[in-house]
Amino acid sequence: MSGIRGTTACTTMIPLPEAVFRELYRQSGGERFGLDPAEFATILQQVAARYLRADARQVEIVELLTHLRVEELVLARSCARGNEAAWEVFLGRYREKLHAAAHSMATDDSAARDLADSVYADLYGTRTSDGRRVSKLDSFTGRGSLEGWLRAVLAQEYVNRYRKQQHLVSIEERIEAGVQLRAKESDPTQALDPRLEEATDQALASLSAEDKLVLANYYLDGRTLAEIARLLGVHESTASRRLEKITTALRKSIRAALVKGGMSSEEARQTMEVEVSEFSLDVRRRLMEGIGNRE
Repeated sequence: MSGIRGTTACTTMIPLPEAVFRELYRQSGGERFGLDPAEFATILQQVAARYLRADARQVEIVELLTHLRVEELVLARSCARGNEAAWEVFLGRYREKLHAAAHSMATDDSAARDLADSVYADLYGTRTSDGRRVSKLDSFTGRGSLEGWLRAVLAQEYVNRYRKQQHLVSIEERIEAGVQLRAKESDPTQALDPRLEEATDQALASLSAEDKLVLANYYLDGRTLAEIARLLGVHESTASRRLEKITTALRKSIRAALVKGGMSSEEARQTMEVEVSEFSLDVRRRLMEGIGNRE
C-alpha cells in the first residue's frame, strides 16, 4: 500500500497508508474549513511523529490514526489557524461547557468568567512568534476528546492562579501581622521521621495530574464529591470510587516505601498514624506540582 507523507517540519517522516488517509480526511470534515489533503497530512504527520518511531510498522500507524478524533483534531487546528467558520463551530459546541467547568472550579461568577476568558485568550492566540499566532489549540493531538483536553487546560489555569494567589495572600498576611519574612525555626520535638517525608514525596509524585487534582480539591479545598464530579465530567458515584481508589493506593504506596526503607510493618503503621497537626509536610505544594500537564 502506498503512503502519503505530506509537507511537514517534523524530522520524523512516517508514511500514511493512502486508503486509511482518504477515509480519515473524509471523516475529519476538513474541506468545510478550507483544509486541503496536504495540510491534513501534515497534521497527521505531527501527531504520528510524536507517538511513533520512524520505523513504526504499518499496523502501528493504522492503529494510532484510526483511533484519533480527527474531526475534533481538525476543528482545533483550524481554530488555531484563525479560521472563522471553525471558531463558530467551536464556540457553539464548547463555550457553555467551558463556562460550566469554570464555575465548578472558581468561587464566584466573576472569577469563573475571568478564568474562562483567560483560557479563551490562550486558545485564540493573543501573541505571535515568527509572525505566526500562537494558539494552545495547536497542542491538541486528538488522542482524547477535545472536551476533556479543554477541561484539563482550564484546570491548569485555575491551579496556576491558585498558586499565585496563595503565595501573595500568605506574604500579605504575614506582613500585616508584623512577622518578619525569615526561615521558620525547627522544633526537634515536632520532627518527623525523614523516611515518612521521603515516602510521601515519592507516592504523591507518582500520581497522575488528575489524581492530584482530585485529592487537592477534596482534602485541601473541601469541595464535595458532587463538585469534583462536575469538574471531571463524571457521575458522583464515579468520583467517589475514584477518590477511594486513589487514597487506598496512596496509603499502600507510602507504607510499602516505609517498609522498604527499613521499618517493620507495625512501625510503618504507627508512623502513618501521626496526628495531622504534627504532619508538617507541605502536602499542598506536592499535590499542586504537575496538575494539569495532560493532553
